[in-house]
Amino acid sequence: MIKDTTTWFTSWFDSRFYHILYRDRDAAEAQEFMDNLTDYLNLPEGGTILDLACGKGRHSRYLNKIGYDVTGIDLSENSINFAKQFENHRLKFEVHDMCKPYPKQFDAVFNLFTSFGYFDNEEDNLNTIKAIKDDLNATGFAVIDFMNTEFVIDNLVPEDSKTVDGITFHLKRFVRDGYIVKQINFEDNGEVYNFEERVKAFTLADFEALFDAAGVHLLDVFGDYKLRPFHAKTSERLIMIFK
Repeated sequence: MIKDTTTWFTSWFDSRFYHILYRDRDAAEAQEFMDNLTDYLNLPEGGTILDLACGKGRHSRYLNKIGYDVTGIDLSENSINFAKQFENHRLKFEVHDMCKPYPKQFDAVFNLFTSFGYFDNEEDNLNTIKAIKDDLNATGFAVIDFMNTEFVIDNLVPEDSKTVDGITFHLKRFVRDGYIVKQINFEDNGEVYNFEERVKAFTLADFEALFDAAGVHLLDVFGDYKLRPFHAKTSERLIMIFK
């Protein structure tokens, strides 16, 4: 039986295979990024942070551990159900659509690890920026951590395979209609699965246009998790601070 899940937006993120494939994400690097980011923003002690598209909550949990009051939201019910086991009086997880304002304001809103640009309706990109603006209190800062699409496209690996937990994931990458696409094919327990990731290839100029339309102001841009300057040709990340 072949399971074709091309409506990937909810199905892929909500599947256990997504978390198997990306299990080896660097926790130490993620924690260093959170340390650097919160130091740079000079957030108040015990400040409030909204983690948009939090997944299973790895960033949220670390931010809570270092002293912040954190709310993690995600569209994936499976991810939120997993994350809820870590809740405490200053760490909360909830299923919520990040295109819509959350009913509370925060000292900071973080959208991390390229968790933007997936929407089928392109208006939702602008809606998300507008929602982030509404989610910030008067002194709050927002952060979008996106891939540097120019660098990614220049260094795209067209095809490779990766075996995790006995599952061999066959990955194909290409650019199509302004999106960076990753096709993910594998077999598990006799069933063949076909998933597709599709992320809008936003450049810094594209984000600047969205920020202008939403009425927010870009304050700074960094090119990696050590918060070094952004260079379009060589930086792996596009990290934007705005309010």
